[in-house]
Amino acid sequence: MNTFIENQNWRYATKKFDSSKKITNEEIAILKEAIRLSSSSYGLQPYKIIIVENPELRAQLQPAAWGQSQIVDASHIIIFANELNFGVTGIDSYFKNVSETRNVTLESMKGYIDFMKKTITALSEDEKNNWSAKQTYLALGNLLNAAADLKIDVTPMEGFVPAQVNQALGLDKLGLNATLIATLGYRHEEDATQHFKKVRKSNEELFITL
Repeated sequence: MNTFIENQNWRYATKKFDSSKKITNEEIAILKEAIRLSSSSYGLQPYKIIIVENPELRAQLQPAAWGQSQIVDASHIIIFANELNFGVTGIDSYFKNVSETRNVTLESMKGYIDFMKKTITALSEDEKNNWSAKQTYLALGNLLNAAADLKIDVTPMEGFVPAQVNQALGLDKLGLNATLIATLGYRHEEDATQHFKKVRKSNEELFITL
């Protein structure tokens, strides 16, 4: 079987982490790079990634995540936060990076810059926030796949109160909003969920070929 598929069969949303096992700095660096290299709309990456290691801060976050034990037991927590009302400033920053990375002038990209600004600024604030929030899910996907390759467990979470997380981390003051939480570490031997058969739709039910 293909190694990627084997990894997907191995991974699951871990319910109980072994708090005594920690992810190494080298592995965290790989996971960060996997997130950084994720695809995103126009390549803009309209989000920030917050890695929470401080145990006291994690204890403050646990009530906002409905008391889930993974928040305090996992080796690391990653918060995906979309940029609110993303617009011209973020686009200018992106193209400055493009110019420096590819050694091309901003003038040579003016048509594309203007198109992008016109497209994104035409959206309402709610539409922009919905769009930028969706981009964080692409980054989460890369994290899940990279972690599975390293045999690191990840539990993706939508089960939390964003406003409480924003307040605890000061995200609202930074123009950010928490959209996803991912807890990372190693499954506890007592987590019975790891032995459950994976339940997914069959190919016939899921796919439509036209």
